[in-house]
Amino acid sequence: MKLSVGGTLKLAFRPWVEGLENIPDEGPAILASNHLSFSDSFFLPAMLDRKVTFIAKQEYFTTPGIKGRLTAAFFKGVGQLPVDRSGSRGAGEAAIKAGIEVIKRGELFGIYPEGTRSPDGRLYRGKPGGLARVALATGAPVIPVAMIDTEKIQPPGKVMPKLMRPGIKIGKPLDFSRYHGMDGDRFILRSVTDEVMYEIMKLSGQEYVDIYATAAKRQIADAEAARKQAEREKEKAEKAEKAADKSTDDKSESKDKDKTGA
Repeated sequence: MKLSVGGTLKLAFRPWVEGLENIPDEGPAILASNHLSFSDSFFLPAMLDRKVTFIAKQEYFTTPGIKGRLTAAFFKGVGQLPVDRSGSRGAGEAAIKAGIEVIKRGELFGIYPEGTRSPDGRLYRGKPGGLARVALATGAPVIPVAMIDTEKIQPPGKVMPKLMRPGIKIGKPLDFSRYHGMDGDRFILRSVTDEVMYEIMKLSGQEYVDIYATAAKRQIADAEAARKQAEREKEKAEKAEKAADKSTDDKSESKDKDKTGA
């Protein structure tokens, strides 16, 4: 996959990278990145010599049909791990278990602390579950990563990417060994997550929003639904007004005809 997909990405998009020296040549580490585009999970691994394992929703691996099988084969080929989000704790618990297993193998584990793609290019509050708990349970260093301009290459909903140069900034490893074994303390989890998000913000230059991206997406969806509803109501009112005007004109015309006949 690095030779085929990775080579194609390098030739076609020519990504630039800063901070490659911060990726260890061997041993486990957690790559915590902002998430702007579906393509983030491909650009970052393509630029590294080592394998990076991300998590992906299980639907990518279980969709029926030829397209579904091809999608599953592709995600398996690039090292994605399926996560079942139907449980009571959702993707969080699955991400933690998957991440710990990857770290135990001495590999690189990639995770998006925001939990989903940014809906508008801004950086949102990190979820304290997966990232912090894997870091504290394993003692692995956390390396902040900033994807640059990938949302311009492939915005949400767009299938065909736009040819332009994305960027990747890799920060210095963060050591949270001082909190080892404290992965059950929610205040520590929040502190670790916020520290990582702050480093990502410095690298990316994004505006930070202190709400979860999932909440922002709901707000955007609700606002869009309200806008469409207002447009429908306006259109309905305009039609009613036109109908009323036509009725008035018809009545006036009828009266004029009656007077003329008389």
